[in-house]
Amino acid sequence: MFPPLPMNAQLDLSSSGLTAANLQQVVEQIFETRRITRVVQRALMATVLSKTLLSYEEKALVDRVFEALRRGFLRVVD
Repeated sequence: MFPPLPMNAQLDLSSSGLTAANLQQVVEQIFETRRITRVVQRALMATVLSKTLLSYEEKALVDRVFEALRRGFLRVVD
């Protein structure tokens, strides 16, 4: 398993070259804890809104997180 992402971790998906596997790990951690930090939320949003092309799998992962947020399954923490 991967080490937990610190609650104050900076995550810049658009410039970090985060791979689909790493994104998968971040998403898994989000759903395991049912929490997402505002920093990670903003990074995911910036990735979707950036001109960087996401693969189908990456977009599906990000969409899964935002759908869970919309439905209230995840808690946003500072």
